[in-house]
Amino acid sequence: MTGSITLAIDAMGGDDAPGQVIKGMDIARERYPNLQFIVFGDQNQIEPLIKRQSRLVDCCKIRHTLDAITDTDKPAQALRRGTNSSMRLAIDAVRDGDAQGVVSAGNTGALLAVSKFVLKTLPGITRPAFTSFFPTVKGESVMLDLGANIECDADNLVQFSVMGAAFSRAVIGISRPRVALLNVGSEELKGHDSLRGAAERLRSVDSPAMEFVGYVEGDDIPAGTADVVVTDGFTGNVALKTAEGTAKLIITFLRGAFRRSLMSRLGYLLARGAIAELRERIDPRVYNGAMFVGLNGIVVKSHGGADAMGFASAIGVAYDMVHGNISDKILEELQRLDTAAAQEIDQAAAVS
Repeated sequence: MTGSITLAIDAMGGDDAPGQVIKGMDIARERYPNLQFIVFGDQNQIEPLIKRQSRLVDCCKIRHTLDAITDTDKPAQALRRGTNSSMRLAIDAVRDGDAQGVVSAGNTGALLAVSKFVLKTLPGITRPAFTSFFPTVKGESVMLDLGANIECDADNLVQFSVMGAAFSRAVIGISRPRVALLNVGSEELKGHDSLRGAAERLRSVDSPAMEFVGYVEGDDIPAGTADVVVTDGFTGNVALKTAEGTAKLIITFLRGAFRRSLMSRLGYLLARGAIAELRERIDPRVYNGAMFVGLNGIVVKSHGGADAMGFASAIGVAYDMVHGNISDKILEELQRLDTAAAQEIDQAAAVS
């Protein structure tokens, strides 16, 4: 894709909106000079902030609204009462073709409900999945679902595999991602029926867009055994929160260890370069920005407490999704899976 990319921004979503949102847009504009923004929210708050950022003055259009969806609003409330909210209008802009993607740090449940209602799902996708990426010893890996679907059947897991592989190609740049199903063991007989059914179907497809490598366990995620790890939303959300908590625990332990004595403080001075590199490697701001893949439009969720750098990372995810034509890639791979399934049926009929 060439030329400019326009993103709709929910400026009123997040703990420190709109201040951190606008600063994040400025950082993103420096990284991606061809970005244009349509900013939704209170013009009286947004306009002075944009004028302070020289990179934003000529690339932003403000669409004024005083309505905003709060963190306490239920998804049903957001659908009924939020039709003129900054979140809803930003999503509408994607549906209407004014923008190619939307980024919001607002209420997660509301964002998913409104996005699914307004944009619908792609043909062949029954449920969108909450998707993001993790640091591993080999680089980064993609994981989904992270909480949008608590229970999933085999078809859902197959669709998640296709969507995760497309996400990996668009964001991380892996041409043929290794896809795996998260299980309690690597043996073929392990796991429940949905996992085994999904594995059987994925094994039957020889795809140039992804390689199915079977089952992985929890410790395989940080090891980078697979580029895409697929699971249901309940398990994925637990894994996500555990990983975030572990990263914070490591940093807390390191700080305590280096403050324990004079020698440890001297050790920190000698090792501070390596410590800074570690901190940057596991900095959650770098990995901020989860996408609802499977929708008929690009929707990226930033963490509600993200600072400017974190929000800029979320904008970067949306940019990569648009630039990588992720929706087309998902549809192409779904067609390949359907063709493989039809061929299996024909072969079985011929044998019988």
